[in-house]
Amino acid sequence: MKNLVAALVLAGAALFGLTACSAPAAPAVESALSSDAVVIDVRTPGEFASGHLEGAMNIDVQASDFDSRVTALPIDGDYVVYCRSGSRSAAAAARLVELGFASVMDAGAMSAATVSTGLPIVTTR
Repeated sequence: MKNLVAALVLAGAALFGLTACSAPAAPAVESALSSDAVVIDVRTPGEFASGHLEGAMNIDVQASDFDSRVTALPIDGDYVVYCRSGSRSAAAAARLVELGFASVMDAGAMSAATVSTGLPIVTTR
């Protein structure tokens, strides 16, 4: 019994140590979503047409013209990117940073992005 209690105490201390030393949480998207922020849906045009965040523009991260389309945007703007699951938005956000954009937030999946930004999902069909 003493060994079990000691093991639980050590496990709790280790867990506390891990959480105490963890990196700070990323800022919430909504706190960085200014009224002039540009929301970019990085999915395909077909996915975009089936539902996207209101006011979002569609720039497919997997399209050959992704770099040229995003570099046409003001480099000093505020940008929020999202996709279906968060994978493509992470790649798009990283690419935007590589291209020199300083204010880029990865909102992840559309379901998370609608919650964190407060923007409703609309369709174009």
